[in-house]
Amino acid sequence: MITIRPADSRGHAEHGWLDSRHTFSFGDYHDPQHMGFQALRVINEDRVTPGGGFAPHSHSAMEILSYVLEGGLRHRDSTGGSSVLRPGELQLMSAGRGISHSEMNDSQSAPVHFLQIWLMPDRRDTAPSYQQHTLDPAALRAGFVCVAAPASETAPFRILADARLFIAWPSTGQTLTQPLEPTRAYYLQLARGSVTLGENLLTAGDAAMIEAESTLHLAATSDAELLLFDLAPSE
Repeated sequence: MITIRPADSRGHAEHGWLDSRHTFSFGDYHDPQHMGFQALRVINEDRVTPGGGFAPHSHSAMEILSYVLEGGLRHRDSTGGSSVLRPGELQLMSAGRGISHSEMNDSQSAPVHFLQIWLMPDRRDTAPSYQQHTLDPAALRAGFVCVAAPASETAPFRILADARLFIAWPSTGQTLTQPLEPTRAYYLQLARGSVTLGENLLTAGDAAMIEAESTLHLAATSDAELLLFDLAPSE
């Protein structure tokens, strides 16, 4: 079963320095039909004006991923982590028992456009941590690559949940076939470009909730960036 979540059905928040689209209930946006999907709790598509950003604030018991589409996002946190995240990289912050951080636009002249993603962890009492890695563009252009997985598996990022993140960057005309486990749930987020999924044309910001399927077939109708979350079903 595939259920489409159109981009224009998301919540919207405009704060002057921040333009944000909320896939799931967040802040003042509340939709009881879209509180999350399995362990996936937040996907916010944020655009931050030059020099703007999220001042230091705290989180706990959440796995927080950041994926930049345009610009640079300057990160600082209470573990000592400090870096600028740019397109082609991924950041994972495990809030654990508690972490304070800031995420600011690194430019005074250009906006930054990124996805902020929250996953609920299996454990809440862990030490906070921070990871950032450059992705392999050649591998991502060839098909879906697992970039985040539980510690018992091999992936660049260790995530404290029964979840995996796959990323793909198909080119125009390229087809992708990804095996799925029918007993698990999947969430496909189109970050950029356009693809066909069955009879559906998905464009940037659109998403699909996928359950009880054994294969995912996609065709890129333009150069695209795709995030596919593999999630344990609710007990």
